[in-house]
Amino acid sequence: MAEATAGSKQHLQSLERGIAVIQVFSHEHPSLTLSEVARLTGMTRATARRILLTLEKLGHVRSDGRRFSLTPRVLTLGWAYLSSLNLWEIAQPLMEDLVQETHESCSAATLDLPDIVYVARVPTRRIMTIALGVGTRLPAHATSMGRVLLADLPQAELDAYLSDYELEQFTPHTIVAPNALLAAVAEVREQGWALVDQELEIGLRSVAAPIRGANGRTIAALNASAAAPRVSTEELRKRFLPALLRTAEQISASLAQVSPTASRT
Repeated sequence: MAEATAGSKQHLQSLERGIAVIQVFSHEHPSLTLSEVARLTGMTRATARRILLTLEKLGHVRSDGRRFSLTPRVLTLGWAYLSSLNLWEIAQPLMEDLVQETHESCSAATLDLPDIVYVARVPTRRIMTIALGVGTRLPAHATSMGRVLLADLPQAELDAYLSDYELEQFTPHTIVAPNALLAAVAEVREQGWALVDQELEIGLRSVAAPIRGANGRTIAALNASAAAPRVSTEELRKRFLPALLRTAEQISASLAQVSPTASRT
């Protein structure tokens, strides 16, 4: 009993309050004033201000001088959880089945704006000029997995991304106009998948689908990629896409079974 009492006193109140501030932001409250954060968390204005300024310094919060909002970097807290689940161990057999069915490479990635980060990959043959593997970073705006991950961002975060980063043109097909990218992301959000045709590299096409947590939010993306001379966009849609969507749903279900409570956060 004494050990339990001592343990309960060892928790860091500042950490507890920091988490409370992060959790007060939501779909209903995407941006808040200092007074609103203090009221919703039950903290004093001084305490809420210190925590918000600390989170801003760490890059998890941004401010326009009056209102505060979360940045995409706060998702790294969720990525730490995703890593602890060992996504590779869960997804590998399902991704290998997909590769056997399509005879093309399959990858999974998470979002770390302005990039995506590969967290799992089952290759068949090299089709890009750069080597891909776990930890590889590619620009979100020019990749199918990036489009899927961008489609799950709240609109305010998506707008901030387009404001903060310049969209690099890699090929004549790369979408670099913010309004055009917004339209492309809106289409992905509506249809539930993304197809990108030679926007990152000439000769490369890919299709991607979301891997979701139990709450329906996208926690990673899964793709199948192929050489353009070998696989048409029509074949990607008709033959690859159904298998990809099925695999992404299977991985999502497996992740929920491993930790159903955590995946709802």
